[in-house]
Amino acid sequence: MKLTVMTSDEQFITLDVDPDESVENLKALLEVETRVPLQHQQLLIDGNVMLNSKKLTALGIKDGDLISMHKHVPASPPSNDLSLNPDGSAVNPGAFQQQLRQDSNLMTQLLQNDPELAQAVLGSDLNTLQQLLRERHQQRSELRRKQEEEMALLDADPFDVEAQRKIEAAIRQKGIDENWAAALEHNPEAFARVVMLYVDMEVNGVPLKAFVDSGAQSTIISKSCAERCGLLRLLDERYKGVAHGVGQSEILGRIHVAPIKIGNVFYHCSFVVLDSPNMEFLFGLDMLRKHQCIIDLKDNVLRVGGGEVSVPFLQEKDIPSRFLDEERYSKNDAASASEASGTREKNISSVPAGGQSSGVARSGSTQGPDYEAKVTKLVELGFERGAVIEALRLFNGNEEMAASYLFGG
Repeated sequence: MKLTVMTSDEQFITLDVDPDESVENLKALLEVETRVPLQHQQLLIDGNVMLNSKKLTALGIKDGDLISMHKHVPASPPSNDLSLNPDGSAVNPGAFQQQLRQDSNLMTQLLQNDPELAQAVLGSDLNTLQQLLRERHQQRSELRRKQEEEMALLDADPFDVEAQRKIEAAIRQKGIDENWAAALEHNPEAFARVVMLYVDMEVNGVPLKAFVDSGAQSTIISKSCAERCGLLRLLDERYKGVAHGVGQSEILGRIHVAPIKIGNVFYHCSFVVLDSPNMEFLFGLDMLRKHQCIIDLKDNVLRVGGGEVSVPFLQEKDIPSRFLDEERYSKNDAASASEASGTREKNISSVPAGGQSSGVARSGSTQGPDYEAKVTKLVELGFERGAVIEALRLFNGNEEMAASYLFGG
């Protein structure tokens, strides 16, 4: 039968079709004639839309009927809200978050297997969610890469030197990973930040937060702190010099005695004064020994005077943030200003105003005008230079007693 089709631009097209043809096939014929894609066509008969699945006879269409065709561009299908970018982040993070929230089973699995990501999904910060998605994608990529490398090693020639080296590295890394996993399970606190030991003290009536460090031989105060405590007027500049150690700091001198208050008790304390803006006050081993202090980590207190006074170590929230950032500087300054035993070797020179040497951390100086001559003479007897210097230091530069000590050793 013949049908006449009127297009949207009022053109008439005559087609010869079978009465049992489907509407979809009729649209296919019209696509050839009009160049309008099948999915963009909408056919109407007597104002009613003709469905693709219907046959022409079922719609009551007869020979010579007029059919109208309109261009109909369907709305684009909704984008996949769960799709991801190549870096693992969500294309539409807001919709992605909503989709996950609505899936109760998936959220239950996330809370069990990845609580951090689950909290990001339940939170309101999309940037954090995107960052975690990128991290998880990177972790999965790294895992796949390692698995591929392991498979490649299985297929490699076992007698190849390079393959053996890679297998050895893989076995070693596996041991490290297992050790790390065991530490996470049995020793998780090892991965946490260790807060250094601080206590509340008063120096000359001024409240301070003192850094307790048994690894520093001398008690140290900075110039600015000494000035704030009203002690700079007592500075003995005869003991100024340069401290060499892990770092290097200028020694401005010593304050020989000043009152400090720990708990409710006053004690006498001496200080090395450093020109160091990176630390304030460090309570070192010299005063810890003098006042018979006990660092009690079980009860988290510093006991002074053999236990007559106990002051608690400060919690992290009670320590100013600048102190936490400056701990590494304090350690360097402490190492520079103190002479420690064992592997921590220091070289501290302090030059008094009169020009003669006077040790800051040493009990007595052996470096006189003929000091080097004594060292050379004893070294010529067959002793090591370090042992000679130590012997002269022990006997305050007495060459004969140092020699007897060396021969007796």
